[in-house]
Amino acid sequence: MTKQSYLNICEKIAPFIHRTPVMSSQLINDIAGCEVFFKCENFQKMGAFKMRGATNAILNLSEEQRAKGVVTHSSGNFAQALSLAARSLGVTAYIVMPSSAPQVKIDAVKGYGGIVSICPPTLKDREESAKAIENEKGASFLHPSNDDDVIHGQGTAAIELLEDYPNLNAIFTPVGGGGLLGGTALAASLFAPDCNVYAGEPEEADDAYRSLKSGKIETNDSANTIADGLKTQLGDRNFPIIQEHVKEIFLVSEEEILEALKLIWTRMKIIVEPSSAVAFAALLKNKEALKNQKVGIIISGGNVDLDNLPF
Repeated sequence: MTKQSYLNICEKIAPFIHRTPVMSSQLINDIAGCEVFFKCENFQKMGAFKMRGATNAILNLSEEQRAKGVVTHSSGNFAQALSLAARSLGVTAYIVMPSSAPQVKIDAVKGYGGIVSICPPTLKDREESAKAIENEKGASFLHPSNDDDVIHGQGTAAIELLEDYPNLNAIFTPVGGGGLLGGTALAASLFAPDCNVYAGEPEEADDAYRSLKSGKIETNDSANTIADGLKTQLGDRNFPIIQEHVKEIFLVSEEEILEALKLIWTRMKIIVEPSSAVAFAALLKNKEALKNQKVGIIISGGNVDLDNLPF
């Protein structure tokens, strides 16, 4: 990947996504002890950064592949992103969702034009159901986070942030499946090699933290966290990027996530989902190390279940 090829991706997906705003708050800066710049992907189409990767992945398919559709398994934002991106590009999207997925998310995917199949709530069932559709329809499988085109698409948020604020000392993202973190780290390494990339991760779902320590992809036996978008694990495409280009992954408690979430809602006056607050929580926990620096935070999304708020 070169700077020019990444700029080409930005140009290619631009007609299908929003260039999201970067917001700041003097009060937040005072609390954090540094200048904080929030890249607000909660204002992205369908409410999350995943619109970027889904769009790039579909655009990189051949006309013949697009004619047969795309398929993924997802219970959340990627299901919505792929459905909307596919509709924008005239492509059929088949979405496998677990029976445990909230009805509001299933309805959202259908609203964006996705053809939903419900399966038992295990990874094995999700993968087998997606494979069956792939075989029957000839659809191209797109993984929510462990796909090169998806990873590169997610990195365009960091490129936009660095275009607006080229002198950042650090960028924080949350980490779950690793697509956003991998894309951000790769983009920063090309466009701002002196900018350190960090991630926040819930203590209750610390597989990425342990993976970086052990040098191999770890899994979680359970993941009891309010940051429900971060319950997935790293993949073999994004993990090597994270190993090479991510400075550190910081763990945060459920209380720290909740406190960061409240600060963003009440001080920034923007609605973000708990997963988005994890990156800010990680900054607050380590603010002494980043004192007086310029820090970017990628707000990953704002798709909140208003009937099930954590506070």
